[in-house]
Amino acid sequence: MSRPASRTGTRRSHPAGTRRGDPLGWAAAVTALLSMIGWLLAWNAGGGSVDLPWAPALDLRLAFTLDGLGALYGLLATGIGTAVFAFGARYLPLHLAHEDRPSSQSHRFWPWMLAFMVSMAGLATAQDLVLLFVFFDLTAICSYFLIGFDSHQRASRRAALMALTVTGVSAVALGIAAVLLYAAYGTFSIPELLATAPAGTTTTVAAALVAVAGLAKSAQVPLHFWLPRAMAAPTPVSAYLHSAAMVAAGVLIIGRVHPLIARSPAVLDALVLAGLASIVVGGVLALAKRELKQVLAHSTISQYGYVVVLYGLGGTAGTGAAAFYVIAHAVAKSALFLTAGAVTEATGADRLDKLGGLARRLPVLATASGAAAATLAALPLTIGFFKDELFFKAALEHGPVMTAAAIGAATLTFAYMGRFWAGLFLGPLRAEPGRLPRLMLAPIAALAAVAVVGGIVVGPFAGLASAAASVTAGQPVTVDPAYHLDARPENLMALASWAIGGLLLAVPGAWRPLARGLAALGDKAGPRRLYGLALSGLNVVSDAVHAREVRDLRNSIALVLVPGGLLVGLGFLATPTAGAYDAGPVTIADLPVIVILVLVAASALTVAGARTHLHMVLALSVAGFGLAAVYAFIGAPDVALVAVVVETVASLIFLAALARLPRSGLRPRDRTGPKPGSRRWRDPFVGVVAGTAAFATIWGFLSRPAAGPGDAAAQLALAPAAHGKAVVTVILADFRALDTAGEVTVLLIAMAGVATLLRRGRLW
Repeated sequence: MSRPASRTGTRRSHPAGTRRGDPLGWAAAVTALLSMIGWLLAWNAGGGSVDLPWAPALDLRLAFTLDGLGALYGLLATGIGTAVFAFGARYLPLHLAHEDRPSSQSHRFWPWMLAFMVSMAGLATAQDLVLLFVFFDLTAICSYFLIGFDSHQRASRRAALMALTVTGVSAVALGIAAVLLYAAYGTFSIPELLATAPAGTTTTVAAALVAVAGLAKSAQVPLHFWLPRAMAAPTPVSAYLHSAAMVAAGVLIIGRVHPLIARSPAVLDALVLAGLASIVVGGVLALAKRELKQVLAHSTISQYGYVVVLYGLGGTAGTGAAAFYVIAHAVAKSALFLTAGAVTEATGADRLDKLGGLARRLPVLATASGAAAATLAALPLTIGFFKDELFFKAALEHGPVMTAAAIGAATLTFAYMGRFWAGLFLGPLRAEPGRLPRLMLAPIAALAAVAVVGGIVVGPFAGLASAAASVTAGQPVTVDPAYHLDARPENLMALASWAIGGLLLAVPGAWRPLARGLAALGDKAGPRRLYGLALSGLNVVSDAVHAREVRDLRNSIALVLVPGGLLVGLGFLATPTAGAYDAGPVTIADLPVIVILVLVAASALTVAGARTHLHMVLALSVAGFGLAAVYAFIGAPDVALVAVVVETVASLIFLAALARLPRSGLRPRDRTGPKPGSRRWRDPFVGVVAGTAAFATIWGFLSRPAAGPGDAAAQLALAPAAHGKAVVTVILADFRALDTAGEVTVLLIAMAGVATLLRRGRLW
């Protein structure tokens, strides 16, 4: 029997200087631990709320509440974060050394991990839709930098961009939902919306948009393809983001606004369908993949499909099971991701077909990861047993079809978890492992211990799930899992799933070709392929637009003004405008102002058609002085005086600059020849679109002043306190003085530079 080649060359050594770990990583782990302790103490003390004004004029508040849902996801973010950060403190120096990168680059890693933890804590407790949107986006930004940490690798950069594109674009759906609900019901407050928003078209559309954002973030079919690509990130990133943070954020927002979603049966049905599709697609691909982290990534898609299905089923059984499922999955999946990183670090291999038999060399790791795998497979004496019990119970309430689907889902989980663990630790030894640092094993063992303790003492976990589910359901929910040694349906369903799953493991040849064929079909014609084609198409369009934009300055301006004008037009078409454009009566007293405005309009047209620079400057001056006269007629002499001074100085500067130019620069342009075909329609079209949009917007604002009294009275009353007799004087002195001083400084520097170039003859 030949000796495996991997025994002699794939063992990975620990480079010098990496044995102590990363101090910044240890600091991050301690921070996460203290945060978890603080979160626990605050929750045991009864939680609490913070509600402070943020932008009162926009009805925005900094509203946070540590309720059951906030406690669950906050404890996952900090608790799982403690274990993952501790693992990463030992892992990251090794990773950087293997990549031939300086250890100082850890400073680009840990701040983003901590920022992600803080973002999850904010997302978990936010009670305002705008806050929810902000923290939702922050998680996408943090994940972009973490997934792309190995930025020297093209795969990491592309994976980071894909994750940001899918989750960032989907966040727009959440923002649109917030605006729709505010426009219809006048508040961004989630508790107020849950209490007052009725069932209807607006609520259904908003609920669907929130669901889309949540499904994309949770990597549910068909928006699941970004998650496997994100495995290009270092192992701590995969373990944290895809067990207790990034992917959990999606189901978190669904759980937060679930009472609103529950008012739309069609959205609930869509959640069930998306969840079932994710269970099947993720499970089949997990059976087909060979890379360790790819197996786990696709299993995450499948496992969060369970949670989405449960939220779609709704009711106390569904919401309670969903909350408990999130806990069990986070504990087990983080341990399994860390196991994959530890095995790769020890052996240098990351594929199941290159590994095996490691139980004899790494017994502690085999035992700990075995407990984690058993948790996902829902075996007794682990917390995972109860997650499937609750899942089966919720499915039984919805008939035989859902019951059969639940058995099939559990069967898939048992099969791919059994394949993963057995492929690593059973069978012949294919890769001789090196010695693993104890500090990399300890977090995995701690997570496994939590999974086993939860399978024996389930009360604290069930209590946390009950509190979270009560928030989601909008009514008290009791999650009460327990062992029952009888023939109740849940037990029979569990036995059936274990038996069928074991049979699948025993005859891999019966399903492996089909699973790999489906995986290959998905790569060729699946959503990831469509994403690539769409991205390529956008690049083609972008290149074409850029090619036209850089031809001349007018094209560049047109490609800004025209889309802006069209967007304004779409906004007006989508917004009720009845009574928005009111024109008051015109009296004889308005005649001077009307005459001046007509003169200003005529001067503006003269500027557009001026043939010499001098005519252009004079026409501009007429427009400026005309507007100053308007200010004087409407009772603002101070503003008129400022406008006259500014216009006078500007005109003199223009004339002085033109006087220094050579006479050839003042010759009229040749307008005798025909214009290019594109400019015949381009310039008038751009002018009409941009002018119409600006006119409609300004008229709309002036016709519909703010409903409230505004802040003008308060500012007028405060003027004496600022040692001014008029509020305009105070504004000009206090607010504009420093700004104006900076602008004048810039102008003086620019003028000095231009004068120097003119004096030395270097301007041309």
